[in-house]
Amino acid sequence: MTDLSAPAREPGTPAPRRGADPVKALLHRHRELCETAVDPLEIAAGLEAHGVTDRTAARFRHRDVFSLAEELYARANHHTDAPPAAPPAPAPRTTWAVLTLLPGLLCLATLAALRLTAGQTRLLTAAVGTLAVFLALRAALRRGPLSGPRSPGTALPVCWLIAYALLGEGLLRAALTGGPDTPPTTADWPLTAATLAALALACAPAAWTTHLFRTRTHRRLTASRALEDFATSVRPLLLGTVVLHLLAVAALTLLTAALLDEAPALGTTLTLGALLHLSRLLAVHGFTHAPRVILTATALTQAAALATVFAARLPGLAALATPVETLVTAWTPSALPALTCGAAACVLLLHAARRLTRASAHAHAEARR
Repeated sequence: MTDLSAPAREPGTPAPRRGADPVKALLHRHRELCETAVDPLEIAAGLEAHGVTDRTAARFRHRDVFSLAEELYARANHHTDAPPAAPPAPAPRTTWAVLTLLPGLLCLATLAALRLTAGQTRLLTAAVGTLAVFLALRAALRRGPLSGPRSPGTALPVCWLIAYALLGEGLLRAALTGGPDTPPTTADWPLTAATLAALALACAPAAWTTHLFRTRTHRRLTASRALEDFATSVRPLLLGTVVLHLLAVAALTLLTAALLDEAPALGTTLTLGALLHLSRLLAVHGFTHAPRVILTATALTQAAALATVFAARLPGLAALATPVETLVTAWTPSALPALTCGAAACVLLLHAARRLTRASAHAHAEARR
């Protein structure tokens, strides 16, 4: 007869035989994890990733997953024939601090140089400045808190989103009035350079808030004795990290707008800044799929909206531009990037609240540092 009082078996755990040692069976099932772990915390994170919860640990006569992991670590046959390779030394804080400041400083220098040049010299200055900012940004993403596993497929949508933030508002306004008839940087097609400069400068606060989030979550992970307690403590920390970054982006937007004598595009800059920050925060912790999908969908949405305005000029297709015209009439051309990036950032925030509150995400991130 089935014992109805026995708790249901959860994923990732074997069904212990009557009279057998259940912990030994679990150790056999996760032998590689237990034997290669450098501490019980790594085992706890691995068990959680396989679906073992605090309720599951109670079936093995342990109060939580952390206590179960300590017994598994003590009973495992660790490989002692060769000492483990020492992890690479983390970059000094001054090094990554300088690296994250370079993109913004180079961007401001390039924008200032563009205002002092003309003709072919201006084109050459724009090309050299763009290359310098790109290389500086690449270096900042490979060292320090913003470094993480490679995420192929995100470069193109990110470039589109940044280019639209720079050129899109003026292009959309000109397209709705029958243009553009002139190249960028003219009165009919102005550039929102302050947004670009603010996003480049925001690389530094993004690195600082990411570093703060990682150190605080690791402290709470080592101090927690239950997975649910850890998740509950990380959620407000994640929200606080996002809010801190948004405050920094808002201040930088107002500063760059004043320096460049432009109207601050707070809606576009804040939503795009939040989207890029959350995407990188997830990628740093090993979650690259969702950011890639969301960034691509956002870029395609903006491109499709812009394409409908030009397609509406064809005979019989005038209705295609109605949604975009209605949006711009009710608000401004900046409403399009603000709505698309804002919705995408909200989706990623909900995803991060699920993924980054798991102990396995932070233990694995610490192992990659």
